[in-house]
Amino acid sequence: MTLQPTRPQGRLLSLDVMRGITIAGMILVNNPGSWSTVYAPLLHAEWNGLTPTDLVFPFFMFIMGVSSFASLRKFEFRPSRQLLAKILRRTFRIFLVGILLGWFGLALTNWTRLDAEQLPFFTHLWRSCAELNHLRILGVLQRLALCYGAASLIGIYVRHKYIPYIIGAGLAIYCLILHLCNGFIPGEGNMLCDLDRTLWGEGHMYLDRGVEPEGLLSTIPSVCQTLIGFLCGRILFRPGTDNRERMLKLFLIGTSLTFLGLLLAYGCPINKKIWSPTFVMTTCGLASSLLALLIWVIDVKGRGRLFRFFEAFGANPMAIYVFSGILASLADFITVRSDGTALKDLLVEGLNQLVGPYFASLLFALIFVGCCWVVAWILYRKQIYIKL
Repeated sequence: MTLQPTRPQGRLLSLDVMRGITIAGMILVNNPGSWSTVYAPLLHAEWNGLTPTDLVFPFFMFIMGVSSFASLRKFEFRPSRQLLAKILRRTFRIFLVGILLGWFGLALTNWTRLDAEQLPFFTHLWRSCAELNHLRILGVLQRLALCYGAASLIGIYVRHKYIPYIIGAGLAIYCLILHLCNGFIPGEGNMLCDLDRTLWGEGHMYLDRGVEPEGLLSTIPSVCQTLIGFLCGRILFRPGTDNRERMLKLFLIGTSLTFLGLLLAYGCPINKKIWSPTFVMTTCGLASSLLALLIWVIDVKGRGRLFRFFEAFGANPMAIYVFSGILASLADFITVRSDGTALKDLLVEGLNQLVGPYFASLLFALIFVGCCWVVAWILYRKQIYIKL
């Protein structure tokens, strides 16, 4: 992790805003007051289909691809020991932070579970930290790490004119795997789940409809998602291109990908849990269109102040996401009553007395986002940029 005291040169406000929108969205949908009372748009699709919640993570991966292009162009995309070491170190750091974030939450859960045994303090602490039978190996940050690493290596070792073929081949092969190996069927017999279960063991997986949403095989289309963002970054940062031309090209790409994904969904359903090829096309198309819209509003019309809230999130996206994970674990862990009521439960209980359960759940999530924003805004005002 590195601290930068000033804003990196050449950083586009529209990119920070889009990053901020996605990070705020990820924090919002991950932290409802109660999972039993969540408005439908703030839930992932049960299996096939698409909800607004399904867009936030792939949007962030798309914009990560755009940012990777901007970062690697400083090195002129020429492989070197220095650049390779930088990519590998960052990939390892992000992956490790993802593991540690999961371990922190697991340790707090273990501590609460072991309370009934009335163990000596240090024994209690050791067992809470050392029992790793349910430590999740793969997760959101781990996927970001793998996709960043793979896309960056492709970006420096492969001529960019060949990247569309890599994307097409990757999505086609993955689609074939899904059709031949029960990939569209949840639960037992799905190759994606069977492979992860064989590699990691079920105790180290987060199962959603019998599938690990950030599983190993579904990392293939996720890398393609990042590479599409990389190619859009090539359009965005091409010398001599003005904002109107950038907007037009991004809108054309966005519209084409969105319609292509929707049309092909009849034979290859849109599915976030298995990261289906049509999910990649549709979400990349929508992300490209959103980026074009933000360029028009912020860079062409000069109305960036409308998005100042998201700009703070976008300046330190991964750091704030990690902070939100730590804060969420502590809110579930800290008890405020003798009967073991957690801080989060107490707050949700108070909100439930003021409004209905569904709105209370949403209100808690908004308050949680606000708490994260305060930290993001302090870092932003002090011009501190934390890069994992």
